[in-house]
Amino acid sequence: MTISDAQLIEATIDFVKTELKNAEGGHDWFHIERVYKNSLLIAKQENVDITVVSLAALLHDIADPKFHNGDEALGSRIASTFLLKHNVDSEIIEHVTQIIDNMSFKNSFDLNTSFTSKEMEVVQDADRLDAIGAIGIARCFNYGGFKDRALYNPEIKPNLNMTKVEYKNSEAPTINHFYEKLLLLKDQLNTKTGKRIALERHKYMEGFLKQFFAEWEGKL
Repeated sequence: MTISDAQLIEATIDFVKTELKNAEGGHDWFHIERVYKNSLLIAKQENVDITVVSLAALLHDIADPKFHNGDEALGSRIASTFLLKHNVDSEIIEHVTQIIDNMSFKNSFDLNTSFTSKEMEVVQDADRLDAIGAIGIARCFNYGGFKDRALYNPEIKPNLNMTKVEYKNSEAPTINHFYEKLLLLKDQLNTKTGKRIALERHKYMEGFLKQFFAEWEGKL
C-alpha cells in the first residue's frame, strides 16, 4: 500500500521516537527534532527535494556509530529497511542512505568522500548548527559526562591535526572538543541560512570559553 508523504513522515517520526527512547541526551529524539526543524527552515531558501531532506534529517542518527561499536553502516541499513517496509521509491532510499553515510563531521577527515547533494548540504548544516551555540555547549558537556571525561586539563592540549581514527577514539577533556570540532563548524556550513545562524552561535561559544577560562584561572 502506498502512503502519502505526510503519512510517511509521521510514520518515520514515530519510528525514530521509539528507536531512540533510551538514547544519550545529546543524541536523542529531541536532537533529531531540532535538526528536522532546522532542516525545514534552511530548505525554504534552497531548491531541494523536501521529502529527501525530511527523511534524512529524521533518520540521520538512527544508529550513531559511537553508540554501536563504531559500525558506520548500521544507520543506513536500519533506515533502508524501514523505508523499504513503507514502499519508498528506491532512488529516494538511495539518496537518504547516502546522506546518512556521508554527512558526519568525521567524514571531513576522509578526502575520498565524494558524495554530495543540495539535500545533504541542508541536513548537514542543520545537524552542525545543533552542535554549536548554547545547545551545542550543553550537548558537548552532556556527552563528556556520559563518557566520564574531564571538563578540562591544561596539560592535555587540543589535537588540531587528528586523523579520522584519532578523532573517533579520542578521550580528551570536553573543552578540547571545542577546538577540535565545534569552533571549526562555522566555516564548514554550506547554505546562506546556515552560515547566518552559525555566526551568532559561534560568537556565543567564544563568549562561553572566555568566561570559562577566566573562572578557571580565578580571575572572575
